[in-house]
Amino acid sequence: MANRSSNKAAVPEAKGALDKFKYEVANELGVPLTDGYNGDLTSRQNGSVGGYMVKKMIEQQEKQMAGK
Repeated sequence: MANRSSNKAAVPEAKGALDKFKYEVANELGVPLTDGYNGDLTSRQNGSVGGYMVKKMIEQQEKQMAGK
């Protein structure tokens, strides 16, 4: 079956940094994210990692835009 995912990185070079950030956030939240299979995690756990990543990125961008 062909992969029809449209989920592509806008900046492919940033993949490593985003993966590192994902594991840092998971650690902060106490989500046992591992490198490899994570199918035993709940949707809520995975969603909390992604949501918190977005929150932190928005906060950082707001600080940068405010000149701080």
